This record gives sequence, structure tokens and C-alpha cells, in this order.
Amino acid sequence: MSANPQNGPQPTVVLVHGAFAESASWNGVIRRVQDQGYTGIAAANPLRSVAGDAESVASIFEAVEGPIVLVGHSYGGSVISNAARDNENVKALVYVCGFAPEEGENAFELSGRFSGSTLGDTLWPVPLSDGSTDLYIRQEEYHQQFAQDVPAEQTALMAVGQRPVRDVALNEGSGPPAWKSIPSWFVFGELDKNIPAALHRFMAERAGAREVVEIEGASHAVGVSHPEEVADMILRSLKEVE
Repeated sequence: MSANPQNGPQPTVVLVHGAFAESASWNGVIRRVQDQGYTGIAAANPLRSVAGDAESVASIFEAVEGPIVLVGHSYGGSVISNAARDNENVKALVYVCGFAPEEGENAFELSGRFSGSTLGDTLWPVPLSDGSTDLYIRQEEYHQQFAQDVPAEQTALMAVGQRPVRDVALNEGSGPPAWKSIPSWFVFGELDKNIPAALHRFMAERAGAREVVEIEGASHAVGVSHPEEVADMILRSLKEVE
């Protein structure tokens, strides 16, 4: 990792994907962050439980030298809100179409607080041996539900490679959120069909976000369809922590 001789190690960007996606969904964003000389780590989010997923992501922090900008997409926003708690190395939180729950809130309840989410009707449940359920978006509905502003041939591959989220994770209440003590930035799509734009605006205002960017016509997969705008916000947050 490169270092700034005056200020110590350069910040590292840790990116956490959400449900129905995987680490490669950050590729366009990572490329732009790397072009500016920063190190990026796309964490593998287990998508099993909020507390367990947060613990998994937080374990990465121990191996990173210097400050961290933590980025979360969708359910990954709930994960970073918990993973960064009480960690002095995390200096900024960037929510990319991401949940920013208050203590006790869960993703399922939040997504229904404002009208506009059509996710429930597109889900394909797969029962697990422990009695819980894995949830996928049905492949034939993935494009219109998740990433309508991404080319259909690309979303066809994304639909096959999506990672399921366990229903337990979507219903698990958050712990005390890190956004209460760590500066936050929010970027989201106007036409997000998973998490309504009204909810994004509400969460950003509640968190006292440093900056909020709503991208006209953009889907829930805003990091894929608008990687430049997402990367630019991450880069602006980086400048504030260096």
C-alpha cells in the first residue's frame, strides 16, 4: 500500500456488496478508484445475518493499515452501519443505494416504509435445512427489477451470478448505527425499485449526510450503470479523510 510521507498511510476503500449481487458488481467503481492511486478491497458479504456479516467485514479492517472509507450497496449499507461501529480506522461511510438503519430497524421493514418497492413480487425462495430461506430475484425479472438501466445482455449474466440473501438477515434488527458518529455520503438512483428513492432521502437526512446525490433515471444497480458518479463521490469522501 502506498503511503503519504506527511500524513501516514493512504486511505483504503472497502466496498461491500448487497443482496442479489456479488463483489464484481463494484468493478467499474474500483477501476476509477484505482486510477486515482487508491487501494480497493471488495469484501465478500456472506448475506447470512446482519451481525454475522458485519463481523465478517470488520475482520478485514484489522488487516488494513491506515484510514478506511467504507462503502455499502443495498443490504450492504446495513452491514457497514454495524461493521464500522466503534472502529476508529473507519473515517467515512458511503451509502450506494444502501440501507442506513436506526437501531432496531431491519431491511424488510424499512423497504416498505415508503411506497415504490416492487422487490417482493420478484423473489424466488429456496428453503434451507435450518428452516430459514434463501431469497433470489427470479432471473427473468432481474433486469426490470434490479438493473433496468444496464444492458440486458449484462444483466442476464448478473442474474445468474447473483448471491442470495437469507430471509433472517432482512428481518434482523440493526445494532447502534455507525453513521451517528462517522460522516456519511449517499448516492442513489431516482428509479430504484428495491429501495424507494423517498426512503433514501429520508435516511440521508436522518444521518446528516455530508452530501446526497440522486441520479436521474438510475436503477438500484447504480454502481454498475453509473460507476463514474459513484466513484466520484467516494473520491470526494477520501479527500476529506486524508
